[in-house]
Amino acid sequence: MKKKLLSVLLATAMVSSLVACGVSAGDESASAGGDASASTATTETAASGDAIVLLNGKPEINEQLQALAAAYTAESGQAVEIQTVGGSNSATASDTLKKDYQAGTMPDIFVAEANQFANWEGMLADMSDQEWTKNTELEYVNGDGTVGFPYMVEAWGIAYNADVLDAAGVDPSTLTSPAGYKAAFETLEAKKDELGLTAVVSYGANAAELGWSTGTHMFGQYLDAGLAAGADSKWFDLLQDGGKIDADRMTQFAEFIDLLQQHSNQTIATTGNYDQEVALFAQGKAAFITQGSWFGANLTSSADYSGFKCGIAPFAFADGIDTICGGATSYWAVYSDGNVDAAKAFLQWCSEETAQKSFVNDCGFVSPFNTVSDVPSDPFAAAVNTYKANGKLSPMHTFEKKDGLQNDTSVVFEDFANGKLDVAGFVETISKVCEAYYAQ
Repeated sequence: MKKKLLSVLLATAMVSSLVACGVSAGDESASAGGDASASTATTETAASGDAIVLLNGKPEINEQLQALAAAYTAESGQAVEIQTVGGSNSATASDTLKKDYQAGTMPDIFVAEANQFANWEGMLADMSDQEWTKNTELEYVNGDGTVGFPYMVEAWGIAYNADVLDAAGVDPSTLTSPAGYKAAFETLEAKKDELGLTAVVSYGANAAELGWSTGTHMFGQYLDAGLAAGADSKWFDLLQDGGKIDADRMTQFAEFIDLLQQHSNQTIATTGNYDQEVALFAQGKAAFITQGSWFGANLTSSADYSGFKCGIAPFAFADGIDTICGGATSYWAVYSDGNVDAAKAFLQWCSEETAQKSFVNDCGFVSPFNTVSDVPSDPFAAAVNTYKANGKLSPMHTFEKKDGLQNDTSVVFEDFANGKLDVAGFVETISKVCEAYYAQ
C-alpha cells in the first residue's frame, strides 16, 4: 500500500484548493483565508521528540488550535505540535504531506478530505473503537474502518449582509430562485450610493488565488444545490460516470454565475485574492459574498468589520432551491506509523466538552457532535444551525469527486469571468474538461 501511495505522490502534486475547508487533502475546504503567510507553527511546550504533530490546513484557526494544544498539554502532559499551512500564496496541506511522506516525517494527525482517503489506503489508523464515534454521524468510514475525525460542520450558499438587505427592503426569504436574486440585485444596484456599496456581490474567480472556491465549492452547488440530505446524488453520480454533466442544469448554473458576475467588482472577480474578496464584504461595500460559513473567523477578526448581521441564502440557480450545502468538509486522520495511541487520545479529548467549547466559541465551528448544545457567536452559525434544524442542509459531494478536477474547472470559471466564454461556452468547456479529466 505504501508503494501505491508513493507512486500517487510522485505522479501528482495532490494539489488544487481547500482547502478548509481550494486544493486537496483539506485544502479544498479549509485553506479558505486566514493569514496568507501562515506556515509551520509550534506550541512552546512541543519541543519534546515525543510530541504528537497535527497538520492543520485551516490557517484562519491557527491561533485557536495553538491555544487548544497548550490546554491539552497542561491537562495531560502530552505535548502537541500544530503545523499550519494554507491560505493565499502559501504551501498547501497536500504539498506538505507529499514532502513529509517522502522525507519520512509524516505528522501523527493530518487533514484530509473525502476524496483523499483512497491515497492513504492501508496507512490510516482505524478509530471505530473510539468513544467519540457514538456521538456523531459525520465520521468518515471506508474499507479501512473509521478513518476520519469530523472536527467541524461548514455550510455554503451565498452569504449576505443582513443589515444592508434590510435597509434596501430586500427580504432574504425571496432568494430561492434566479428571479428573486435578479430583483434583489437590481434593487441594490439602484441604491448603491445611499447604502455605501461599491459592488452588490464580492466574487473572485482568479484560478491561482481562488480556484479552491470556484472549482470546489461553487462547482459543488451544481452537484448538490436543492437536494435533501440523504436524497439521491444523480448529478454527482453522473459526474463520476466518466465526467458527464447535465447540460440543462449546468446551463441554469452558468446563467446564475453570469448574474453574479454582472453585479460584482470586476477587479476582484478577475484578478482578486481571498483577502480582497473578504475585505470588500467586511467593509460593508458588498451586500453578498460567494464564500461559506468558514470565513466568519476572518470576518470578525477584521478591523473593517463593524458587527453587521449576516446570513446565508441558497445558491438558487433554479426555482425552488431553498437549501444550503453543508456537512463535514474535511477530517483529521491518524497516520498508522505514527504515535497512534497518543493521537487517538488527543482526538477523543477534542470531541469532549473543554475542546468543543473552544471549537464552537473560539473557532466559530458548528459542532458535529450530538451532545454539544453551544452555538458559536460567529455571524453565520445561527443561520447554519437553522438550516440544519429544518433539514435544509444539502450534501457536499464536491469533496468526493475525482481529486484534482478543481484545478481544471477553476480555469473555466476564470475564463468566464474574463469574458473569454459566454454561457454556452462555459457549459461546453466545463463538459469537455470534466470528461477529459475523468478519462485520465
